[in-house]
Amino acid sequence: MGYQSNSKKDLPIISGIQQIGIGVCDAKEAWKWYRRYFGMDVPVFEDASTARLMTRYTDGIAEERYAILAMNMQGGGGFEIWQYTSKTPLFPKNEILLGDLGINAVKIKTRDIKKTYHFYKAEGLNVLSEIEKSPDGKSHFFVKDPYHNLFQIVESDSWFGKNKSLTGGVAGVIIGVSDINLSMPFYKSLLDYPDLTYQESGIQSDLNGILGQEEPLHRVKLQSSSQRCGAFSELLCNTEIELIQSTQRKVNKIYQDRFWGDLGFIHICFDIVGMVDLEKKASTLGFSFTVNSANSFDMGKAAGHFAYCEDPDGTLIEFVETHKVPIIEKLGLYLNLKKRNPEKTLPKWMLKLLAINKVKD
Repeated sequence: MGYQSNSKKDLPIISGIQQIGIGVCDAKEAWKWYRRYFGMDVPVFEDASTARLMTRYTDGIAEERYAILAMNMQGGGGFEIWQYTSKTPLFPKNEILLGDLGINAVKIKTRDIKKTYHFYKAEGLNVLSEIEKSPDGKSHFFVKDPYHNLFQIVESDSWFGKNKSLTGGVAGVIIGVSDINLSMPFYKSLLDYPDLTYQESGIQSDLNGILGQEEPLHRVKLQSSSQRCGAFSELLCNTEIELIQSTQRKVNKIYQDRFWGDLGFIHICFDIVGMVDLEKKASTLGFSFTVNSANSFDMGKAAGHFAYCEDPDGTLIEFVETHKVPIIEKLGLYLNLKKRNPEKTLPKWMLKLLAINKVKD
C-alpha cells in the first residue's frame, strides 16, 4: 500500500518531469548523439519487451520495443529513447509548425548559452536561430537533432550537480494547443504549473527561424510550483511548460494517423507519488486515465506504477510512481521507495551514486 503519513502535503505529489519519450529508428545510435550533445550519459534502465498495456495507442497490437531511460546528472528530466522492434516507425505526415497539436519542442538547459551555441555551430549541428531573448528576458536558441526533433536551449538557474557537459537535462516543453484558455487548467491544476511567467500574442520575434513563427501566435509560459517535493524532486529541478496556439491557420495534430512510439516526441512523463489520488484528481478535472498499469510493472532493472492521460488536444501525458530503481546496478544495489516518506527528497549523495553507471564514449 505504500507509505502512510500525517504529512501536511496532500497526495498526489508531482515531483517533476521524469523524462520525455522520443521515438527513433535506432535507439543506440540516437543515445550516442544525445550523450555527446545533451550529456544524457547515465542509464537508469535499458529494456526490451512487449508494450502489452499500450494497445489503446498501437491499433490494438502489442508491439515489441526497446527503450533506454537516460539522465544528465546536472539535473533536469531525462530521455526515454524508444524504438519499435516489431515494425517500422512512421514520420509525421506533415512538417511540424509552431502551434501544431502536441509536443513542438523540448527545452534543454544550459549555464553558458553562448558557449553552447558556439560549440554546436562548430560541430556542424542544425542550429536554426541566433541567440534570442524570450519575453521574460531569458536567452535561448533552437537546434534540431539528426532525427528532425526540435530542441530549445534555454538559460537556467535550477541545477542539481555539475559536470563537464555544457547542458543539463530537460527544463520543460513547448506544446501546441487549440485553445490556451481550455488547456491552462489542465497544466496548472493537474500537473502543478501554477505560476504564469508571461502571456503574449502576435508575431513572436524571438522564435525566428522556426516554422510557423511568421504567423500570429498566442503564447503563455507556466512555471512549476516552488513547493515540489518527493524522492527525485531535487534531481529533476524546476521546469516550465510553454503553450502555443496558432490563431489564424488550421493546425495539424502531430500524431494524427500515427501511433504511440512512432517517430518524434511521444509523451511527457512526470514522476509522481500517490497514483490512486492522482487518478481521482484527474477524473474530477475531466481527464480520466486512459491507461493504468494497476500494479507494479518491471522495466528491466526498474519498477513502478504507470498511467497515461491526455491533455484537451490528445497530447499524451505519462505518470510514473517509482517503486524500485537501481543505484549501483553492478553491485546489485537497488532502492525501494514504497515505504519512504513521500515528501522527502533522497539524499544528494545517494542520487549521485547513479553516476556510477555513466557511459563514457
